[in-house]
Amino acid sequence: QVQLVESGGGLVQAGDSLRLSCTASGRTFSTSIMGWFRQAPEKEREFVATISRSGSYQYYSGSVKGRFTISRDNAKNTVYLQMNSLEPEDTAVYYCAADSSLARHITTTHSNYDSWGQGTQVTVSS
Repeated sequence: QVQLVESGGGLVQAGDSLRLSCTASGRTFSTSIMGWFRQAPEKEREFVATISRSGSYQYYSGSVKGRFTISRDNAKNTVYLQMNSLEPEDTAVYYCAADSSLARHITTTHSNYDSWGQGTQVTVSS
């Protein structure tokens, strides 16, 4: 497994932008599918975005597509989530996750991820 540490969360106003970072240590980051999930108060954790090992393929939830961009830098063991046009509905704790299985190319399934960060709070005021 890899150890993941998120950063970049904060309090912003609607329409603002934030960039989250997730830095990995431990086992090989470059061979892991990476994803971002989020959990709002009293709601289940939901998929936000995922990116393939090489970074060539990305997939987004419908609620963030066109506003958020996931990217990775394997040389820096870091995955990013650029969040633009933030809305109050985006308020949540954002988690970075890694899927170390080589059987998959990309995944949106929560249970496929075997390493998780501690989360970073994003609050969007109206």
